[in-house]
Amino acid sequence: MTFYGALTLLLVISCVFLASQTVFSYGLQKFISWNDLRVDMKYKNSNSMNEGGRGVLFVSKDGAGHSKTVQGAVDMVPAGNQHRIKIYISPGVYREKVLVPVTKPYISFVGNQSGETVISWSLRASDYDSAGQAVGTSASASVAIEADYFCANGITFENTAPGAPAGASGMQAVALRLAGDKAMLYRCRILGHQDTLFDQIGRHFFYECYIQGSIDFIFGSARSLYQECTLHVVAETYGAIAASQRNSPFDDSGFSFQGCKLYGTGMVYLGRAWGKYARIVYSYCQLEGIILSQGWNDWEDSTRQSTVWFGEFNCSGRGADLSNRVPWARSLTYEEAKPFLDKHYIDGHQWLSL
Repeated sequence: MTFYGALTLLLVISCVFLASQTVFSYGLQKFISWNDLRVDMKYKNSNSMNEGGRGVLFVSKDGAGHSKTVQGAVDMVPAGNQHRIKIYISPGVYREKVLVPVTKPYISFVGNQSGETVISWSLRASDYDSAGQAVGTSASASVAIEADYFCANGITFENTAPGAPAGASGMQAVALRLAGDKAMLYRCRILGHQDTLFDQIGRHFFYECYIQGSIDFIFGSARSLYQECTLHVVAETYGAIAASQRNSPFDDSGFSFQGCKLYGTGMVYLGRAWGKYARIVYSYCQLEGIILSQGWNDWEDSTRQSTVWFGEFNCSGRGADLSNRVPWARSLTYEEAKPFLDKHYIDGHQWLSL
């Protein structure tokens, strides 16, 4: 081989190597985009389940789609899937429990904005399973998402178990349990009473969602941003909005509510210290007059008052009066609030392309 031939071969090998490295890097850098939250309806009558090389499954109660049930469509997704699969769910009420297991990432639930799509079940923590054991809070979930890179648009998640009076036992009834990393919910409704949304673990983005409940109805150990969401309280007497389970100062979890609207019935705490180092922040939120004047609760453990991180920044409304807040809550400066104000709080630059 001549010198120039060898040089040409070396350049070709280098280009192939660089291209493979680019593909490899791209494979590692998964981003959720607006396209992951939409379905092109021209694929509705296609049996190829293909939209630009990515899967599309249609759920319809009348049998016109790939599955009559949501779980049936999830079951069709291959384990270890590495590409976005969109499950379009026709309007209607789907009375079923749904699980997206950890082995099935990159799934989207997409509803039709012209009609409501509801996934609904009724189960409380104190209800019994087939073995005669109480199911517990986690297993009460109508929908459980354990996989990474989950998306939902225009879906209502609902647990229709009866409302729980303050102090009741075993009345937890989860509508949605979110335990995968890097998930986005857009214009979804999450409806229940006590423990409505188990925001269990991972980084999550809730945008323009509607969340309804009465007692600790957003709870867990996730690091989540709730942006421009509506929080509807349906407490009969007393309740609480959020309960953070952060148990260590090195645990990078907690809930940030930014630009949300809070209203409803009863009188509620903004948050409770489920974990010793619970972290909850409200910024630019509209708080109606249902907020207890003290604002926050230490879970009946005064030692947590020195370790929790509860803060408010630039909120408005009758519930935003800080004059009678507990002394261990924080009225934040802009610099203190800044880390919680946008998608950087959930490392959104690493997995969101919106």
